[in-house]
Amino acid sequence: MMMRDAFHEEIDAIGQSLLNMATLVNQAMSDATKALVNADLTLAEKVIAADDVIDQMQHDLDARTINLMARQQPVASDLRTLVTGLRMSADLERMGDMAHHIAKSARMRYPNSAIPEELKPLITKMGETANKIIAKLIQVMKDRDLNKSLEIPADDDEMDKLHRQLIAAILADDWKHDNEMTIDLTLIGRNYERCCDHAVSISRRIYYLVTGEYFSQD
Repeated sequence: MMMRDAFHEEIDAIGQSLLNMATLVNQAMSDATKALVNADLTLAEKVIAADDVIDQMQHDLDARTINLMARQQPVASDLRTLVTGLRMSADLERMGDMAHHIAKSARMRYPNSAIPEELKPLITKMGETANKIIAKLIQVMKDRDLNKSLEIPADDDEMDKLHRQLIAAILADDWKHDNEMTIDLTLIGRNYERCCDHAVSISRRIYYLVTGEYFSQD
């Protein structure tokens, strides 16, 4: 009994580490958007450094999880929790990479802005939407709230809509910016979209973790 209690404490600690990782990703995405919109080199460097921390957290988490699986040979819901945790840590690491790429765009163009003035409101909205989704994801990770987990794909539709607006602006006849800015913006938009896709993936994993079933794609 004592060994099982210690085992479940270790599972809980892994869950807390995933939450800590998600919180760092949320901050990194918020800082990356501010660095981009304000051409803030210091903030961009902070995000780039934070990505190393997020990467190391993933390595540590995965090592702890695999070690626990080898020692305890879990079955049923415990095994599902640990395997799902491995996949979630990979998604969170990729989300951190997206924030890192956005911050690198800001750093590369400094002291100039990587985005034109007229698109700053749209990019700001994309950043806010990403942070709204990540914040909701953190709540789902904490509470295992299935209704909220089902909301995240719908929230992601909002990001897809914003991304389409960005692409439409780039392809418009009156687009007057150079190729470098065009490429930057295309990649920036893709990074926001991919970050939210990974959040959707985690929300689906949590639904599976709680129910043992995959929720259907609409």
